[in-house]
Amino acid sequence: MLQLGFIRDNKEALIKGLKIRNFKDSELVLVDKIISLDDNRKSLQTDLDSKKAETNKLSKAIGDLFKSGKQAEAQEMKGNVSSLKEEIKSGEDKLSEIMKDLETNLLAIPNVPHLSVPAGTKEEDNEVYRAWPKDLPVLPESAKPHWELATKYNLFDLQLGAKITGAGFPLYRGKGAKLQRALINFFLDEADAAGYEEIIPPLLVNEASARGTGQLPDKEGQMYHVTEDDLYLIPTAEVPITNIYRDVILEESKLPIKLTGYTPCFRREAGSYGAHVRGLNRVHQFDKIEIVRIEHPDKSYAAMEEMIAHISLLLDKLELPYRILRLCGGDLGFTSALTYDFEIYSAAQKRWLEVSSVSNFETFQSNRLKLRYKDEDNKKSLAHTLNGSALALARIVAGLLENNQTEAGIVIPKALQPYTKFEIIN
Repeated sequence: MLQLGFIRDNKEALIKGLKIRNFKDSELVLVDKIISLDDNRKSLQTDLDSKKAETNKLSKAIGDLFKSGKQAEAQEMKGNVSSLKEEIKSGEDKLSEIMKDLETNLLAIPNVPHLSVPAGTKEEDNEVYRAWPKDLPVLPESAKPHWELATKYNLFDLQLGAKITGAGFPLYRGKGAKLQRALINFFLDEADAAGYEEIIPPLLVNEASARGTGQLPDKEGQMYHVTEDDLYLIPTAEVPITNIYRDVILEESKLPIKLTGYTPCFRREAGSYGAHVRGLNRVHQFDKIEIVRIEHPDKSYAAMEEMIAHISLLLDKLELPYRILRLCGGDLGFTSALTYDFEIYSAAQKRWLEVSSVSNFETFQSNRLKLRYKDEDNKKSLAHTLNGSALALARIVAGLLENNQTEAGIVIPKALQPYTKFEIIN
């Protein structure tokens, strides 16, 4: 959530940023509405403060009048105080309504895009930030997509998953399950070596946590909601891990904070149909290792580059061809100021598959979370938060199976063999 002071002081920059996000003129009036509501809030608060001060002054005077025996004057003044208290109660009710309206409108404003975010309305407008420098792999015409390889080698079963739960919930088995476990351990070990503290968080979060990282009220339709307990299955480990520091004031010397965690992730993916989402391309449950950073504002973009380098190294070690995209305004997430997507090339499907996003939220999440740090002078400021997938397993598995298929079987990358304990799936 943007700070009110920022909106007031940077109105033109905010409107420019919202236009990059393809806000229509009819939607931009929201900015003026927020400023008007804040003006009303300030005016009403000033009036209430004045009436409360007057009430305190009169109450003291009433006591003095009673002490001096001026009963009639004291009673008259008590009537004035009663009237003021009624006005104060009415004003406080009105202020409460204004505050609710103000928060509702503030929650509808997305983050301001970083200056480097390109304009655009759809995925095709995303900018290739770093292209794959080599030739893309070419497989024989007989090459199979990963869902057919899974059947051939008995690696995962979507039909059994559908029988047990529903469509989009794969069941892994045999070497497919071992490959999943190997990737999880490999990614966690690499994060540990890079200085990230491992976290095993809860898989369900409350409304405050989902609101703190921006899933609510923007993405409630994409989350599974346990209505009886009012809890949400996590769409990513970012949510519970970042919320560790909700309502926390950190010492500046504790920054940066680097955290990682493996969790299953749950996403409804409503409206996702078609051949492009076959197999593991889009599922409702998948495993992911997340990296989260809490940074000093002056260092968050350098931290973002470190995260990009970390994920690049993972893909290099897995010997997967990949490219990095800088998302355009129309494809940028609600909470993000800047996002880079990593895509691997599926040689069997002949298409790119997204496997990671690295985002800098600047102070957007920390303002909701009330996540601050204080410097040597005890001055409190909002921290910057960042997160990235390192990595999401479903499409990584798809790429590994498809790109490494041979007549003898599916070859496991050397970096992964100490984890799988086998070199080939056959």
